[in-house]
Amino acid sequence: MTRQLDYHEIDEIFTRLHAAEPEPKGELDHINAYTLLVAVALSAQATDAGVNKATKKLFEIADTPQKMLALGEEGLIEHIKTIGLFRNKAKNVIRMSEILVERFGGEVPSSRAALVSLPGVGRKTANVVLNMWWKHPAQAVDTHIFRVCNRTGIAPGKDVDAVERGIEDHIPARWQGHAHHWLILHGRYICVARKPKCPACPIRDLCLYEEKTL
Repeated sequence: MTRQLDYHEIDEIFTRLHAAEPEPKGELDHINAYTLLVAVALSAQATDAGVNKATKKLFEIADTPQKMLALGEEGLIEHIKTIGLFRNKAKNVIRMSEILVERFGGEVPSSRAALVSLPGVGRKTANVVLNMWWKHPAQAVDTHIFRVCNRTGIAPGKDVDAVERGIEDHIPARWQGHAHHWLILHGRYICVARKPKCPACPIRDLCLYEEKTL
């Protein structure tokens, strides 16, 4: 496993990522906390672009749990059938919406425990919502972040839980709020899986990945 970078190396990495993109944004389109929650839940094993295409018209007519329930499962399926696992996701979104109305007054709760109690919402989805909507420094580790953290030495770990803890433990507090977005964008566009774009990487000299591309 890659060694853990030290405090000063990690601070320099995020100084550079911040300089390149001072205000990184998530790429899932949403209107409010509910539509963000739905979009993130739909994005499992799907691209953000694919989810955005499917939800563009959906969110115009169903931007609250109540409106989603009025649309119904079959109506929802018509909007999201281009997304993988759409039938199961539709069931989860409808059941999630029912629970939000029944237990939370139609509002999206702002604790991780309450969020993960909802159908189709795991820890990663909860952390994305906490970070993007409530600006809580929660770290959602997807395949991009897992790859970047292990290659670079920012937060090496054998599984997503270890990487999540590593991010929280080792990244300086001033970078925690946007760390998730910087890492995911870096993994999506620079430190890609098959042939990372090392020549274009702003942290190439600090990265511990041994198989750098030329």
